[in-house]
Amino acid sequence: MSGSTGVRGTPHEIALLADGPRAAVVVAVVALHLRGAVEAGAPGTIRAVDGEAGRALPPLPPPGPFLEQGEPVPAGMRALYLESAVYHCLEEPSGLRELLRHPDVRWAVAGVRVGLAEAGMLRYPVLLGPTTAARRRLRVLRTAFPLPASRRGLPDDDKLLAVALHGEAALRVLVPRFALRAGLTERVSLRDKRLLRHSPRGSTYGGSGGHLYCGGGGGGGGGSD
Repeated sequence: MSGSTGVRGTPHEIALLADGPRAAVVVAVVALHLRGAVEAGAPGTIRAVDGEAGRALPPLPPPGPFLEQGEPVPAGMRALYLESAVYHCLEEPSGLRELLRHPDVRWAVAGVRVGLAEAGMLRYPVLLGPTTAARRRLRVLRTAFPLPASRRGLPDDDKLLAVALHGEAALRVLVPRFALRAGLTERVSLRDKRLLRHSPRGSTYGGSGGHLYCGGGGGGGGGSD
């Protein structure tokens, strides 16, 4: 896998295009984990780690006109706001499903989604599915950045891009223990692995890939695995 420098868009945006809100939130969780800001808690949960990585995240805008009136989120802040929303929600250990339902996370995902719609990557406003141009871009990126065979020597940015493009398959290669303990992946038997290897391509997070993007956005550094 060649370096991801120069790839247009953040992994969070690419993940949302590929598999919807859940995938974008998974990328945010993995990004925080790689920086040592979150860790696996009780089985199936994730919790924030009190440290510099968490304190470096920007605070979310206070409740008020900015949020209630749908003021545009600055492009450079969308991914950071999503990570910040996820981190602060995890001050109380939570599972991925609870994260996706939290209003702050839904607002942050909506900001990423609106930015993609403005860029012509998502249809708007009825069913926010990827446009033809977006699907073509995903095919090109998956060809240019295939699933890594190993995490060894892979920069964090490349790991996040791999998770955005390849979903659970990348999680099992790059952060297998964290992903399993945090509930991002399920335990797979040898038989299941053979079935997955020979199954037709659908969603990178299982299922048929027929996800929709409607609704309020809920769905989708230093750390080691």
